[in-house]
Amino acid sequence: MKLREFLHYTYIFPIVAVIYYFSGLMGTTVVFDVIAGVLLTGSVLSAVHHAEIVAHKVGEPYGTIILALCITIIEVALIVSLMVAGGEQAITLARDTVFAAVMIILNGIIGICILVGGVKYFEQYFARTSPTTYLVSIVSILVITLVLPNFTSSVNGPFYNNAQLIFVSIACLVIYGVFLMVQTVRHRSYFVPAEGNAEEHFIPNKIQALISFFFLVICLVIVVFMAKGLSGTIEDMVQSMGAPKSLVGVIIAAVILLPEGLAAIRAARNNQIQSSLNLALGSALASIGLSIPAISIVSIIYDIPLVLGLDKKDIILLSLSVFIVMLSLSRGKTNVLYGTVLLVNLAAYIFTVIVP
Repeated sequence: MKLREFLHYTYIFPIVAVIYYFSGLMGTTVVFDVIAGVLLTGSVLSAVHHAEIVAHKVGEPYGTIILALCITIIEVALIVSLMVAGGEQAITLARDTVFAAVMIILNGIIGICILVGGVKYFEQYFARTSPTTYLVSIVSILVITLVLPNFTSSVNGPFYNNAQLIFVSIACLVIYGVFLMVQTVRHRSYFVPAEGNAEEHFIPNKIQALISFFFLVICLVIVVFMAKGLSGTIEDMVQSMGAPKSLVGVIIAAVILLPEGLAAIRAARNNQIQSSLNLALGSALASIGLSIPAISIVSIIYDIPLVLGLDKKDIILLSLSVFIVMLSLSRGKTNVLYGTVLLVNLAAYIFTVIVP
């Protein structure tokens, strides 16, 4: 690579963001927090760029797996750090963040992708086997982790005891592990875009791909550090609005999912709806399938009570979201109505978080 290529904003933003974060200016005044927000946004956009380069090099479905795993690792790191720092005051933070991530992905990211693609191309086509395979795994893990705790009787409340947490964690890892085997080995063809359904892209060389992977990791890490640094400002803003604390989980999840969401939306605009669905559903599966086991381990080690069960309102919204996504993706083609309905579901979720 030539030196002038490193003057692109996708290399400048993450480097400046790292320097700014360690300068200690963030969190001192509103102006410095605004600057941090700008750098965070630039780092998110940079992450999208580098993720796409890596994806073009390794091909599908490996590119989407890499991005999903990166996002999930960062999500887990942020949740765990806030749990340990917050102690018992953060007993619902993990559930709220994971649930918010799932709702944003199923309704927001998929909804926008379908709507954008529908407006531009009227209909977009994808292999029905792909979303079906994702949703079978996602629904099972969702029910086991976020619904079943309300109906167990070993402990009072929407909790699991340690033995149940261990079992649920193993179940999540087994489902996700077998899914990865299906996605990458036994039925890889389910997840590969059909020929002629995507635009041509340049294939980066090995050096370009390695540099982009390095910067992708830097971008994702600094996004989490800055989001954590701004979490106090976010909490103060939520309190000033008089909104419930669960809104903090929604905002954190939205920031974490920005890189993957923008990458999925860009793919939909390029008539790559298969890649969009792989990104979105893969992120949802990794988010809940890997986050819950990691969070459970931290809960057991540090003896932090962990609320997993959703309340009745959230169970209804989750059921509605899963049902609509299943119907929308059951025919192998999309239109603007599916996207609109999903976005209305997201609006209903966010509205009921603010006005419960």
